[in-house]
Amino acid sequence: MNKHNKLTRLTYVALLILALIAPLIGLYPVFVMKLLCFALFACAFNLLLGFTGLLSFGHAAFFGFAAYAAGWVIKSLGWTPEMGMIAGVVSAALLGLLFGLIAIRRQGIYFAMITLALAQMVYFVCLQAPFTGGEDGLQGVARGNLFGVLSLASDTTLYYVIVTIFVACFLGIARIVTSPFGQVLKMIRENEPRAVSLGYEVDRYKLLAFVLSAALSGLAGALKTLIMGFATLSDVHWSMSGEVILMSLMGGVGTFFGPVLGAGIVISLQDLLADKVGAWVTVIIGVSFVVCVLAFRKGVVGELQAWRDRRRARA
Repeated sequence: MNKHNKLTRLTYVALLILALIAPLIGLYPVFVMKLLCFALFACAFNLLLGFTGLLSFGHAAFFGFAAYAAGWVIKSLGWTPEMGMIAGVVSAALLGLLFGLIAIRRQGIYFAMITLALAQMVYFVCLQAPFTGGEDGLQGVARGNLFGVLSLASDTTLYYVIVTIFVACFLGIARIVTSPFGQVLKMIRENEPRAVSLGYEVDRYKLLAFVLSAALSGLAGALKTLIMGFATLSDVHWSMSGEVILMSLMGGVGTFFGPVLGAGIVISLQDLLADKVGAWVTVIIGVSFVVCVLAFRKGVVGELQAWRDRRRARA
């Protein structure tokens, strides 16, 4: 193990320890849970954009529809939290399969516009369907008992469940990207015609990546409903797709930790400034994004990695 990999692992261990002791040092558990939820959403999106090269403008459909699905089965059918999460993941994966079969043969802006159009159709369904509550949203979703045993009523208990799920998903994404399957995805991103010439069924790989990304986004949406106790139209609105793109770009597309950092920046700004500046928080985040793009074209983590690689090359 070289010193750079060792430093990276030590950084991850330090961040994990910080996450474990966060409630003990005064950090508000609900805020950190929300941050981890959107960090998972950004990591799922980065699996598609950063490692496969597909820009989707419709990921809010998976996040929001899973949030509604999980909330409805928990509230109306009395399902346990883990079953609600599974319902959210399955519904998002099926929706992702449908989206992928329609859009995956297109590239570039055409792919992005198809996903946006399909996501707007899902938004209209969520607006009109009786089980979603329309403009009022789905309210009063109870946290319940995990596996019928562990009560999630306590913020601290739910916090450690969320941390466990996030760490498992983060490691799972890292394993996917470093596997032979992930290497094919990177080849498709860098040179799709070459991947085709080598005999890979590119569309099948892209479809699988799309469904995996949708399923993980659905898990993030289900967790959001469990944390906040409600699902609203803002979860499935096109602006949510814009937010996850913003998180990925600010942190660094194609990096492991970039989307997590990007989510942390955006959610922190929203939380800290919402009460102070109101609607102007959107303008401030927009300005921050412009500054980040101009100063850190590869994102914060991407630029740090590029700087490290330059130092290593000189050494």
